[in-house]
Amino acid sequence: MAAKAGDNPDSLMTLATVFCLRNLRKTMCYQEFRNKLCLRSDIFLPSEICDKLVNTYMELVHTDSNFEPEESFFQLFSDPRSTRLTRVQLREDFVRDRDLEAIKKQDLIELHLTYCNSLSSRSLKTLTCFRETLVSLCLFGCSHIFYKKGGAPLACNEDTEDEEEESPASRQALETDFNFQGFNRLRLLNLGGLPDEVDVETLLKPLKSLTSLDLSNVQLLGTAFLTQWKDRLASLVLYNVDLTEELVNTVVEIVNLRHLDISRESRRTAKFKMTRKILTAIVQRLVNLVSLDISGHIMLDNGTVPHFEEAMGRPSIEPCKSSIFPFQELKRPLQFLGLYDTTLCNVTHIPAYKVTGSKNEDQVLNAIEAYTEFRPELAHRAINQLFDIARIQHCSQLLRALQLVIAALKCHKYDKSIQVTGSAALFYLTNTEYRSDQSVRLRREVIQVVLNGMEQYQEVTVQRNCCLTLCNFSIPEELEFQYSRVNQLLLKILEPARQDESIQRIAVHLCNALVCQVDNHHKEAVGKMGFVKTMLNLIQKKLQDRMCDQVMEFSWSALWNITDETPDNCQMFLNCRGMSLFLDCLQEFPDKQELHRNMLGLLGNVAEVKALRPQLLTPQFITVFSNLLDSKADGIEVSYNACGVLSHIMFDGPEVWSMEVPLRDTVMDKMWNAIQSWDVSSRRNINYRSFEPILRLLPQSISPVSQHWATWALYNLVSVYPSKYCPLLIKEGGVSLLEKVLELESSQPETKDMARITSCSGLKRMKRMTSLWLNNFVANSR
Repeated sequence: MAAKAGDNPDSLMTLATVFCLRNLRKTMCYQEFRNKLCLRSDIFLPSEICDKLVNTYMELVHTDSNFEPEESFFQLFSDPRSTRLTRVQLREDFVRDRDLEAIKKQDLIELHLTYCNSLSSRSLKTLTCFRETLVSLCLFGCSHIFYKKGGAPLACNEDTEDEEEESPASRQALETDFNFQGFNRLRLLNLGGLPDEVDVETLLKPLKSLTSLDLSNVQLLGTAFLTQWKDRLASLVLYNVDLTEELVNTVVEIVNLRHLDISRESRRTAKFKMTRKILTAIVQRLVNLVSLDISGHIMLDNGTVPHFEEAMGRPSIEPCKSSIFPFQELKRPLQFLGLYDTTLCNVTHIPAYKVTGSKNEDQVLNAIEAYTEFRPELAHRAINQLFDIARIQHCSQLLRALQLVIAALKCHKYDKSIQVTGSAALFYLTNTEYRSDQSVRLRREVIQVVLNGMEQYQEVTVQRNCCLTLCNFSIPEELEFQYSRVNQLLLKILEPARQDESIQRIAVHLCNALVCQVDNHHKEAVGKMGFVKTMLNLIQKKLQDRMCDQVMEFSWSALWNITDETPDNCQMFLNCRGMSLFLDCLQEFPDKQELHRNMLGLLGNVAEVKALRPQLLTPQFITVFSNLLDSKADGIEVSYNACGVLSHIMFDGPEVWSMEVPLRDTVMDKMWNAIQSWDVSSRRNINYRSFEPILRLLPQSISPVSQHWATWALYNLVSVYPSKYCPLLIKEGGVSLLEKVLELESSQPETKDMARITSCSGLKRMKRMTSLWLNNFVANSR
């Protein structure tokens, strides 16, 4: 069988790393004074393992809500004699000054800090500890690292005040003592988002050997300083840097450039106009170029071949056929060409293997891939275009699309715009049209990022998108691996007194589906989360509004499911004034058949619990149940369920019937009459997982009408749905119990007739199954 999309298993290294991080005290560490985590003395870890541990730790912190961060985690890597770190990637506000200080003795080769806004200038001092070994450094989006925190001096002390660490660095005094003096091995540097107050020319002057420089969103006062690397620089990123003629002239002097990015976020913000002459100069002067990004620019004059003059035939990447005049000068096709938010992406012949743009699915996916990490504002727009493709057209690169959206949602968990568009795209990418091509693992990844979004944002659009996406999955089967978490999130959504109507409806539907057809221990666990109380609160609000809608009906249905064979949840229902709400709903909505069926089904579950039945044995409740025996709502379902409730109550015997009105015999007569009126061939709107509550009513003489109801129920189900219910009857010992009914003198003739037919049906089914098994066994033996 062919592998489905995204079916590749995790490596043993990945599995072992995650296991160790989730079980540090059982594998690598012991706990010291004040819960401080310490590495065991017999542990020695090479850089391959240490790098994996740190980078996976960061991923778990940001993407797994069940993962508990360790306060002293980075301290485990403080001694290079037992642990070796070389390549570390840290992101978001979670990273603090003391975390970097903990690893300052390591010989780091790569250090990538992205959006680490809790870092202050203390971390600049820590960086100097790596100056002799560092080859690659990223400080992208670390907006506070060049500022002192709380007036503290620039220091790299062993002992630091915890109080200073608690709050993110705030912009106070600019740190002026730091420079890159001594960073002689540094080749790759990313200073994206460097504050305007920092003099970038002075900061970079000591670096003589850079080969890659990213100055995204940096204000350049002069451009001449870039020429100090004109013979060495291979990659230059000037995203959202204001272009000038001077800057362009400087850039084309850096003749060894292989990657140049002069793109902008949007054409709307572009002051500098891209001309055919400028593009031609870039192509002619930078002959080693393999990657160019000019996204977000406006072409001032016509740089493209008129449509009627374009080369005939299929789209070509050959430079000589290029629809963009300047690129006809290329010696070979570019590996990458960024044309996002430009008119150039719409032409026919583009001389590049990978192009970003909005013309087609491939260009859009390339844009998401290229811009997700450092340009969420562009990735957000590209994901929105992917959403339109999946919704209106057809996504032909499903696996890639899903993986890119998942990666974007993980990378930007705290970016609302990404979460909104990403969750919307996932809804269409996981629907029935694409489902058969997706592996279990891939769909689980989708579920996890959707739940992350639900956890992070209480905003209406995100919540709605996430809930709708979950509806594309088989419930509860596909959500069972996150069962507790998803229930908690849904109940949290339903807590507000006046939630958005559409979200409320979807969330209640999901809650109902999650407690249907699951094991009792799942139901009990969800009940303890406040499920019963939450549903009753929703019902109370709908009653106040005098509205019986899907939320009302789903809430009662969910209560019916969660109380099935779970006495604790039944008790919660009674404790939370459930019976009072039942009576109010019955009175307020006398003609709502679906509602009545759901309520009576729930009360049937309550009546199955012997210890709770006395609370139902009141004149008011018995009268209501007795009256509902005559109901024709939803076929026989309401009458059937009302009779079931009364059958369990009657089973406790006449001695518990302490009321004078209504009389026990009168109610039993009504029960007989109701059962006689039902069509035994009726198709049912009910689903039994077990016959045990029905079977216990068979071998008894206390209440013949209860026995009759139970026998009728089995007769109907086995007759109408033999393939489903005959095996269940046999499995739970129902045939022998029906035979006992035939032996009891107290059993009524009509009851015996049904018991005889039902037991015979079960025996025939059993013989047929045995015969089939023997035939198969003999055939296989040959």
